[in-house]
Amino acid sequence: MVPNKDELLGKDIEELESYMISIGEAAFRARQIFKWIYSKEVNSFYDMSDLPRELRKKLDTMAQISIPRVLKQRVSQDGTRKYLLELRDKKRIESVLIPQGSGKNSRYTICVSTQVGCPIGCSFCATGQAGFQRNLDYFEIVGQVLGSRRELKRKLKSNEENLISNVVYMGMGEPLLNYNEMIKSIYMLNHPKGLGIGQRHITVSTAGEASGIKRLADEGMQITLAVSLHACDDTLRNHLVPLNRKYPLSALRDAIEYYISVTNRRVTFEYVLLDEVNMSKRDARNMIRLLKPLLANVNLIPYNEVDGLDYTKPSPPRIQQFFAWLAEGGLNVTLREEKGSDIMAACGQLKAGYSKMYRN
Repeated sequence: MVPNKDELLGKDIEELESYMISIGEAAFRARQIFKWIYSKEVNSFYDMSDLPRELRKKLDTMAQISIPRVLKQRVSQDGTRKYLLELRDKKRIESVLIPQGSGKNSRYTICVSTQVGCPIGCSFCATGQAGFQRNLDYFEIVGQVLGSRRELKRKLKSNEENLISNVVYMGMGEPLLNYNEMIKSIYMLNHPKGLGIGQRHITVSTAGEASGIKRLADEGMQITLAVSLHACDDTLRNHLVPLNRKYPLSALRDAIEYYISVTNRRVTFEYVLLDEVNMSKRDARNMIRLLKPLLANVNLIPYNEVDGLDYTKPSPPRIQQFFAWLAEGGLNVTLREEKGSDIMAACGQLKAGYSKMYRN
């Protein structure tokens, strides 16, 4: 991709119409280009067969469609797929496709990244150990969905446009620290003539960026908010999730209460189970005290182990005991089904080392 070319990825039909008029072309050509991008994931103007040859040549000299290229992929025994994608500046990110259902009716949830690396530095997470490089542009976030869907169609030999039915902003990075680009990408993914993914099928996850949570409440969206909690006292959470030093639990709860009051929507709290760290009866009591007054769902995630980090996955009996304490305390609690851990695609495992993960 050439940086000084006009970027067309991420433009809606009206923006593409304005662009075509600005370069002296008919506005209706925008609808043709829009369909090629969002229905067929095409990024070469020369492949847009219903455009005049001269227009294809002209666009190729002036513009680009920067759908990230899938460099490599790994497929889990459970059908989860992890893609290594290359951006226009050669930076690399990861996306994960998780199957929902089976057979011809199978659809996928895509886990997208919002940053190259992550600035939060959670002590148990592989991504945070890799450091932070830059934010993604909104069209790069949209492009992850298109590039991943294109590769999935190729592998499955399918022309189905609705293979991806859900988007979760749970990949590399903290979405609310790239707020403006994240919001623009959601509107583009939701565009009825584009990918058409309903807002209720989109989840934004945050490590606790309280100011961003309040901003998100005021957007008037019907998306799901997920908060990565992992500890319910400030001392432990300061260690596990360093963002807590900026926004302690009192500030985080205040932001969540505001979000619920504005949206009247339940908030999901993600809680990674770390053996001998955050699973005592006291931890359960603290969580019940913090979350029971709220419209809250709790999603327990047994830790997915990462080489070089001193955390371990708890045994099934310990997991069930912690689950029982929370349920008995009146919380709405679920246990996440493990997906993709055999290919380092599970929660907290992204970008643990490309050469190792993609050597197969």
